[in-house]
Amino acid sequence: MSAVNPTQAGQVVRKHKKRRWSRDDTELSLLALPTTIWYFLFCYLPMFGIILPFLNFRIQPGKNFFESLIASPFKGLDNFKYLFINNQIWILLRNTIGYNLIFITLGLLVPVTLAVILSMLRNQRTGKVYQTMMFFPHFLSWVVVAYFVYAFLSPTSGILASASRLAGQPVHNYYRDPSFWPVAFPLLNLWKGVGNGMVIYLAAITGIDHSLYEAAVIDGANKRQQVQYITLPSLKPMVIMMFILNVGRIFYSDFGLFYQVTQGIPQSIYNVSATIDTFVFQSLTSSRPYGMIAAPTLIQSVACCITILIANAIIRRIDPENALI
Repeated sequence: MSAVNPTQAGQVVRKHKKRRWSRDDTELSLLALPTTIWYFLFCYLPMFGIILPFLNFRIQPGKNFFESLIASPFKGLDNFKYLFINNQIWILLRNTIGYNLIFITLGLLVPVTLAVILSMLRNQRTGKVYQTMMFFPHFLSWVVVAYFVYAFLSPTSGILASASRLAGQPVHNYYRDPSFWPVAFPLLNLWKGVGNGMVIYLAAITGIDHSLYEAAVIDGANKRQQVQYITLPSLKPMVIMMFILNVGRIFYSDFGLFYQVTQGIPQSIYNVSATIDTFVFQSLTSSRPYGMIAAPTLIQSVACCITILIANAIIRRIDPENALI
């Protein structure tokens, strides 16, 4: 038998490894093209605005946006100073991070618990009804939710105000009560988002191999032990992924929840309701320069990027198989 030339063998291997563009590649590329264009136009192209916090940007008469951007003088870090001088940034960070920590904790514990309970129901039709009822609020916008809340809390014509008048009690204005909203925000966020999270975890539970439960029953495991040793470990990758994604948005807040539900954040509840996103919106309606308005958004974006990298690094050190990157 003749010996094989190593050079020829290497060429054969390279030819096998080289893939030609196929029809499937064309079809998949065409399917991905609209999403790629959308991300480029609305996510990557606006990133040039990262220089706004370092400029004294104002629209110049007779010039378009790009010409005004070039003509704007450089200010360095001056636009960031006003956030730290009056300690306003600390109130915004406290509220944004504090509420998000509560949202993340409840957003993991409650949906997982409900998903496990629904997966154990024997009557599938009843489970579908419960699932639909809990998932329905996810489709409501915060504008609609704000009207529902107003129907209950309005000091003039709200349900609670009418009940207080009938009982001969003084009417309480919840929109001016700073002790009410730190409890209301987590409850409203949980009510609106628990169904979506529950469906995600319920889908993960559905994908678990049923032979594992059958083997556990044969071994004498009860329902609690099946959940403890089969369901929860199988949900671990999904829980970790959702945790990392939620931590990556810990410096963002739901504008509708904090601004629209509170009817524009009255001054009396500003210290417990103002977040970075509501501050940026209120600044846009004021006379502040655009550079000062863009400064907190840059801090927000950089902090979220660092946070998600740190969270992923911690997960990779603890459980490398379930890390995102």
